[in-house]
Amino acid sequence: MDRATEIAQPGVWPLSERRDSVTLPHHDRFRRRIRLTGDNGLDFLLDLPEARVLHQGEGLKLVGGGYVEVIAAREPLIEITAGPHVSIARLAWHLGNRHLPAEIQPERILIRDDHVIVEMLKGLGAAVRAVEAPFEPEGGAYGQHNHDPKHPFGHGSKYHQHADGSWHSHD
Repeated sequence: MDRATEIAQPGVWPLSERRDSVTLPHHDRFRRRIRLTGDNGLDFLLDLPEARVLHQGEGLKLVGGGYVEVIAAREPLIEITAGPHVSIARLAWHLGNRHLPAEIQPERILIRDDHVIVEMLKGLGAAVRAVEAPFEPEGGAYGQHNHDPKHPFGHGSKYHQHADGSWHSHD
């Protein structure tokens, strides 16, 4: 069985070496080690040094040569846009205040469906509608939700937060 042990960023790995793709919803893209079957039938083991989020367009480098492209699956989501008398920034603040995974784009925000949140947004003047789209939510300013070990404040970092909200280094 092939093993994928490295990840190459979109646009960096050669598309001509693509052997397959793997389509996964957001909740299945935080991985370290798992057996996967590509969209065209390639069985391989994802075997990374540490868990991380797999992003749309990344190439999973196979030990035997070639790459498997990561495809973010289309998922049922809620699209939020600003109404005539409300800013998208205000809506984003209210979502962030509730610690919801959200994909922030210039003209819209995408979230998973939650009827309570949808009603709150409508009350704030937002326009909401159900859509199907790939979901790539923001990682979070301090790494709580991004699971990216390279982030300076990510999990396992040398920093920790005090009860008063300040940050302190272990050094």
